[in-house]
Amino acid sequence: MAKWLSLLGLAARARKLVTGEELVLTEVRKQSAKLVIIAEDGSDQTMKKVKSKCEYYNIPVRVVSNRYELGHSIGKAERVIIAVMDGGFAKKLLAQIDE
Repeated sequence: MAKWLSLLGLAARARKLVTGEELVLTEVRKQSAKLVIIAEDGSDQTMKKVKSKCEYYNIPVRVVSNRYELGHSIGKAERVIIAVMDGGFAKKLLAQIDE
C-alpha cells in the first residue's frame, strides 16, 4: 500500500476529509478544501466539473488509482472523490502523491 493511502486513512480518522461530489464541490466553492483527490475511474463528466471548479478556486487536484483503493484507504466502500480539509494533511499528501 502506498504511503499516501495510509496518510489518507489517518486524515479520515481525524475527520479532516469530505467525500462525495456535491459535498466536495461545496467545500471547494467555500475554499475550505485544501486538496481534492479523484479516482481515475470516475466519470469524465465528474472529472471535468471538479477539475474546472478547483482550477477556478486555485485548489490542487490529483488523479489517483481507483475508487476501490481510495474508499478502502478511508475505511469505506468505493469513493471517487475526496476533499482534504486540513492544510497540513494536504501538504503532506501532495508531497507523497507527487513522489
